[in-house]
Amino acid sequence: MAQSASTPSCIITIDGPAGTGKSTIARSLAEQLGLDCLDTGALYRAVSLLALESGVSVEDGPALASLAKQADLRFDWSDDPPSLWIGDRVVSERIRDLDVSSQVSAVASQPELRAVLDATQRSIAKDHPRLVTEGRDQGSVVFPDADVRFFLDADEDVRAQRRARQMAKRGNRVDEALIRSDIRQRDQFDRSRAAAPLVQPEGSVLIDSTDLTIEQVVERMVDVVQDTVPGIGTDP
Repeated sequence: MAQSASTPSCIITIDGPAGTGKSTIARSLAEQLGLDCLDTGALYRAVSLLALESGVSVEDGPALASLAKQADLRFDWSDDPPSLWIGDRVVSERIRDLDVSSQVSAVASQPELRAVLDATQRSIAKDHPRLVTEGRDQGSVVFPDADVRFFLDADEDVRAQRRARQMAKRGNRVDEALIRSDIRQRDQFDRSRAAAPLVQPEGSVLIDSTDLTIEQVVERMVDVVQDTVPGIGTDP
């Protein structure tokens, strides 16, 4: 998205556990506000895929960090939503498969890798200063001074159902019990890890989406942003 010298910068973070709809909501919020959108979890998923393909242990932080540094990981911002590439292949769909999902929390717990990808995310924000960015530690670690920080949560069963529908829509075989187990394990892992655990950032806006539609969540977020950041999401 082109920026002009008079266009105000704005960083909005959305954190929360797996299956809360962060990616879909972040894209919709960014579209309504005229901002770019960064799915940071895709970066960790891409490294998880590389680890699976190369046989690197998900507990070997230095080796995972080396994979991330050596891989040509990049978003194509001309696509909507931005597609993620590793070298000359698009991996946006592949990284959502359950074999990758089941590994990503362990991969993301490695501090050496997090240091590399935190730097990558901050670099992206320099190039895209009007940004909605979503993940596990965006408001708590990567962008603690963001203009607006949200924490999105939902009931575990609802999150499992949403993830199952998402996978079925892509044509994957769905075992909702297995998905629920994966979400429960990821929650425990993400909240208990030593490096940048999943927490609600102090001062962030909590939204429980259990009984809300995507549209209702986005509407609430738009209201918060427009009340907090003058000139964002309003016609000139």
